[in-house]
Amino acid sequence: MTFSLVACDLEARQWGVAVASKFPCVGAVVPWVRGDVGAIATQAAANVSYGPDGLERLAAGSSAQAALDALTGADEGTDERQLGIVDAQGGSATHTGAHCMDWAGGRSGPGFAAQGNILAGPQVVDALVDSFAATSGSLAERMAAALLAADRAGGDRRGRQAAALVVRQTGAGYGGNNDILIDLRVDDHADPVPEMIRILGIHQLLFGKTPAEEFLPLEGALADEVSRLLADRGFDSLDAYAGVENLEERMWPDGSRIDPAVLEILRG
Repeated sequence: MTFSLVACDLEARQWGVAVASKFPCVGAVVPWVRGDVGAIATQAAANVSYGPDGLERLAAGSSAQAALDALTGADEGTDERQLGIVDAQGGSATHTGAHCMDWAGGRSGPGFAAQGNILAGPQVVDALVDSFAATSGSLAERMAAALLAADRAGGDRRGRQAAALVVRQTGAGYGGNNDILIDLRVDDHADPVPEMIRILGIHQLLFGKTPAEEFLPLEGALADEVSRLLADRGFDSLDAYAGVENLEERMWPDGSRIDPAVLEILRG
């Protein structure tokens, strides 16, 4: 009833799960991710204990394959389960039980595990893998593109309803206090994957990270322009504007510089 991609970007130290299904609130069931530990998707007749139990095994040093073998080996219902895992080193494993509903199957390789059941056919999993490999950008962007490609290749043969994207990176959450880099869900929608991608764009606009060297000094003509634009909108400071527009994560610590993304929004 679901297709998912579990993947990592070892250079960025990010792990994630992207999933779509004709199943409401699929993001509450399938994805389990922890920064610098790994990522897991549990689906079909999902055993949700695979998520926390698997992450604990990965945190203790198990490889993706060893964790998968332990989880499925201890489960009498394993023939109805589907599972994908990527570990902290980029090792991967996927499992499709013999009694999962057709079409069901998966592929895995360095840094990814792709799997699905009740699909239009094997081309759905192939689209997940091929699009992920061919797409550039951040892990979230690559996974979202892969999910859309799989959806357009037929996806869940029963139809569309929900999608989710979770990416974790140690210390990269709001305020730097957790690992929740991205956690997006579309719980009930006629075309959930494009809707999730739309929301991802908003998330990146508000919470994306611009390299420090690209921030612009707030001085001279630029400072005058920003002050005028803020006044036109009824604000007496950039911090006040950022607080209302949810742009506080894009502020320079002492206010002496401006993120080009914030300037573009302010001008727009």
